[in-house]
Amino acid sequence: MRHRLLNFLGKLRKPRQSKPAELGVPPDLRLYAIGDIHGRVDLLDTLHEQIVADAAAANARENVIVYLGDYVDRGLGSKAVLERLVNGHPPRFSKVHLKGNHEAIMLDFLEDSSNGAKWLAIGGNATLLSYGVEAPSGRGSLAEYDKAQGELKEKLPVEHLAFLEGLELSYTVGDYQFVHAGVRPGTPLDRQSDRDLIWIREPFLSSPDWHGKVIVHGHSTEWEPEVYENRIGIDTAAYASGRLTSLVLWDTERAFLFAEA
Repeated sequence: MRHRLLNFLGKLRKPRQSKPAELGVPPDLRLYAIGDIHGRVDLLDTLHEQIVADAAAANARENVIVYLGDYVDRGLGSKAVLERLVNGHPPRFSKVHLKGNHEAIMLDFLEDSSNGAKWLAIGGNATLLSYGVEAPSGRGSLAEYDKAQGELKEKLPVEHLAFLEGLELSYTVGDYQFVHAGVRPGTPLDRQSDRDLIWIREPFLSSPDWHGKVIVHGHSTEWEPEVYENRIGIDTAAYASGRLTSLVLWDTERAFLFAEA
């Protein structure tokens, strides 16, 4: 198991607003946040095993897994990833499933096939293939996207569709807020737009602002987790790097777990 303790202060970038002197989650809680999976069911299975072992050793009263979105696309295990999440693996954990921009655009395609080119441009072809649907080649015609949409609707289990339609946009506990992409600096956390929560990069990534909570997010890829005083990014490009990351939080402590191919 790769289990790295972090410097609690993170990287030096002074927030513009004051933050609490000590950050944490409730002391009887152990929380695992998982970054963008993108069809890497092999890495997800490995990370789940690590989480189960870590939780058993810690013996916390409550264990929660927060999935930060982008379960599908780019990886051919997209269907298998959704199957794991729908079936509640691993058992005996509370779970929170957030919506990523890739789930949002998949739902857009299911509603309107004219979104097909936009979806395939960011890896939707892998999701189609994982469900046994032939993806339109090249730019594709509207007829081809209509056909692919119809086949996906037939082959997509109702449980998978219900899961996608029921995804949350954010989750807050203690001094942390979990979202897929980030937040709009200067906008109160309870007034963030849905689009920013699942799509934003700048000005969020470079902002030194204290947002009211430490924002834990995925969406923007780096080979290593990014730890700042106001945000923690854990999208380590699993589909390309072969590394899926989980941030572990308990009381005022932090650590990382890594699943690596």
